[in-house]
Amino acid sequence: MATLPGNGTEGDPMEPLERKLTAILYADVAGYSRLTGEDEEGTHRALSARLDAITASIEKHNGTALHFAGDAVLADFATVSDALICAAAIQQDLKHRNQDLPDERKVQFRIGVNLGEVIVDRNEIYGDGVNVAARLESLAEPGGICISESVHTAVGNKLPLDYEFLGEQQVKNIEKPIRAYSATLKPDAVLPAPRARPKTRRPMRPVMAATAAAVVLVIGAGVIAWWQPWQPREEPASVERMAFPLPDKPSIAVLPFTNMSADPEQEYFTDGLTDDLITDLSKLSGLFVISRNSTFTYKDKAVKIRQVAEDLGVHYVLEGSVRRAGEQVRINAQLIDATTGRHVWAERYDGTLDNVFTMQDKVIGQIVAALAVNLTSEESVQAAVAETDVPQAYDALLQGQDHYRRQTPEDYTKAISFFEKAVELDPGYSRAYAKLARVYWVIEDLGWWPEVGLDRGQAGTRAKVYLALALKEPTSDAYAVSADMLVFSQSHDEALAEIDRAIALEPNAADNYVSKAWILTLSGRAEEAEKNVRLAMRLNPSYRANYLRSLGRAQFHQGQYAEAAQTLERAVERQPDYAYNYTLLAATYGYLDRTDEAKAAIKRHNEIEVATSNEPISVHGVSNWYQNEYNFDATYLDQYLTGLRKAGVPEGAAPQAKDIDYRTLVTKKSWTYNVKGATKIGAATAKALHDRGVVFVDVLPSAKYRYSHIAGAANLYLGTDLTEDNLSRLVGKDDEVVFYCSGEGCYLSPSACAKALTWGYTRVYYFAGGLPAWKAAGFPVEKSG
Repeated sequence: MATLPGNGTEGDPMEPLERKLTAILYADVAGYSRLTGEDEEGTHRALSARLDAITASIEKHNGTALHFAGDAVLADFATVSDALICAAAIQQDLKHRNQDLPDERKVQFRIGVNLGEVIVDRNEIYGDGVNVAARLESLAEPGGICISESVHTAVGNKLPLDYEFLGEQQVKNIEKPIRAYSATLKPDAVLPAPRARPKTRRPMRPVMAATAAAVVLVIGAGVIAWWQPWQPREEPASVERMAFPLPDKPSIAVLPFTNMSADPEQEYFTDGLTDDLITDLSKLSGLFVISRNSTFTYKDKAVKIRQVAEDLGVHYVLEGSVRRAGEQVRINAQLIDATTGRHVWAERYDGTLDNVFTMQDKVIGQIVAALAVNLTSEESVQAAVAETDVPQAYDALLQGQDHYRRQTPEDYTKAISFFEKAVELDPGYSRAYAKLARVYWVIEDLGWWPEVGLDRGQAGTRAKVYLALALKEPTSDAYAVSADMLVFSQSHDEALAEIDRAIALEPNAADNYVSKAWILTLSGRAEEAEKNVRLAMRLNPSYRANYLRSLGRAQFHQGQYAEAAQTLERAVERQPDYAYNYTLLAATYGYLDRTDEAKAAIKRHNEIEVATSNEPISVHGVSNWYQNEYNFDATYLDQYLTGLRKAGVPEGAAPQAKDIDYRTLVTKKSWTYNVKGATKIGAATAKALHDRGVVFVDVLPSAKYRYSHIAGAANLYLGTDLTEDNLSRLVGKDDEVVFYCSGEGCYLSPSACAKALTWGYTRVYYFAGGLPAWKAAGFPVEKSG
């Protein structure tokens, strides 16, 4: 007779699983990897003996030892008191066994105890009740016991134990925080004798010492790295439901590690370690690694591994936790195959701040081994190079990095102080120099130098100084900063070479591909730019508006106007107060004959610009900006300007033909400019000319000029204000005139000199040091407005 669904036949999937309320004990060895690494055979023998003793204690206290998994033990008990007395007895016995051993050879367990509901299936237990016990164990100190609120409530003051509330702990894969307590035997207290085993207790499963020892030896041989059959597998991710196709090489997402430290101020340290694991993995060409920006969207969220894998399109997920107490550091990490829900491996690493890099290297090494990643010879050499031998310098760098990511002037000031502390502690710390170069360059680019207490030009000058130090032992970040600076100086070929070096060192760093796309677009290579942006988006699925802007720009310059409009509309949604989004969108609408939408985009652009004291948009204003600021590809610039005209943007003041030829007079080597026909001067000569009443022209934007400038200098911003008519109102063509901006590396003043020469000015001086050199010499400056 056929078996109908739901008729209660054995194995029927419709039959509800058995559940029960039980006390769960979970015990695990502290520092197991270190112990086996120092003495594998001796550790296995010692562990086997202790597993025998733990098994005997569990039986003695009316418990059932359900499973051993390497150095871990799972047991359940009919009563909470039995479980907690057993945990205390185990720790008391282990303390006695360890008392004559040196600290480095002591085999210590952590124990977690929870009271919760579990699923019973095939004489195993599953569910959150078990998971919470395992998480409590990770919160315990070596030789200690950590219990849940439910256990604390159940035992009350019945047992001779002291309890310390550890606060609400947010742990992995548990939605709500756990209220945790440490439990310790009171001084001189005696534990109650075990209760007589109840006759109704179900028979124990036979757990022989030989079996336990055999499991340990199998673990040590590497056949099973980490197996926890009592825990339910993670719900497998569906490859069909993934947002992106799986890459053709192992793909991984590193979730933000959980800060398990008692001090929440250690969050920067945990985040920093997570960042560094992502960065180290990103350096491996044999892996596909999701960007930090995407994985950190899951920070402080109870998220399933399946969801992460499907959102990001990855095969593997790494998760873990970090606990730091003073100089002591413990890292827990586990690698999960999201497509099966199985743990590939899990491990705990104990050490100090002094060997934190070694612990990180072990995590990376295990991932590389587990996923059979082949390292190139360069990657192997790179992995062996320590970034610093001073742990305190590394700690300072992590604190600086934490402030840098908050992206406010106040936090940038704090970031600088921490990065400077890092290089003070280790003058050879290349990565810290690169961070300093980056933060100062962003300050210069955003015009935040007043807010961080700097004078105009100082941030850019410091960025160049620190970059030179970083490039002595270059990191990917150092090359990326160098590329950004070279774009500013219109050295596109050099910038492209630098960003390619950055990508070679860190092939999974998404932002570098966006930087490369910008350089390629400036150089007239939009098709290549699009490929780079799309790769960046795949590496960083939670991309920012600038990714969309870069993609829209690449589509626009390939004539894909409908696609560009859709992309740029998404950029506007994500960043509605950025004027350039509307400029490019207006030009795109112009080609699509979407007149009303183009006018609305222009109107919004002008509202934003006028609110920040800038001029409304004009075709020739845009032309001057892109020619002067970026030396934009001529064909692409013409395409862009045509789109603006179609959108109804007014022409503005037209440049003369000779304005376009001035660049031929400017030459550049590294950061040094020279102008054919202009006299290059230093601060002393500039002061002598200033004292004689020679006209000085500051060619930076008016906001920077107003903040600080050479006393008596006029302001004609190169991008919009430096025209032949405007200059003629200040000085005659046979009179002396000095142009300056924010120092060496600023291309505005050499460009201004070249323009003046093409207009027929004969006595042009190029003050290369600009305002920084002037101020350094103690010469007078002033503010306006």
